[in-house]
Amino acid sequence: MALDDFDRALLKHLQAECQTPLRELAERVHLSTASVQRLKQEGYIKANVAVLDPDKLGQVITIFVEVRAKKTHAADLEALKARFSGPEIQQCYYVTGAADFMLVLLVPSMSRFQQLCDTLFHGNPNVEWFRTLVALDRVKATLEVL
Repeated sequence: MALDDFDRALLKHLQAECQTPLRELAERVHLSTASVQRLKQEGYIKANVAVLDPDKLGQVITIFVEVRAKKTHAADLEALKARFSGPEIQQCYYVTGAADFMLVLLVPSMSRFQQLCDTLFHGNPNVEWFRTLVALDRVKATLEVL
């Protein structure tokens, strides 16, 4: 399905405020509520979520972790993807370059991060190396696509 300007406008509004009633969103972009439902059915809208403030929830440290795998056969990579999809990891990307994975973690303390390092990296026989970067400031964090 190709998206037209109306569909894109609707998606942009949904990104900004997903709790707005479908009827109201449809009116804003001159579409029917069925159009919104169609975008959901076609998979353009993955979920309606609340964006939470990690600082207010005690997840005050954002850490980026590059991970290099020892073995990169399909089964080995799938096992790492599964391991790096746990609830303690906010985002995980399979990437090109020196590292194979880029992870984003939100943690309450460096001691919690150390525990995660022991579990996710030190204790994993397929992790060749990992490198961490600690964010000093969250300049921009968004889920917007359009």
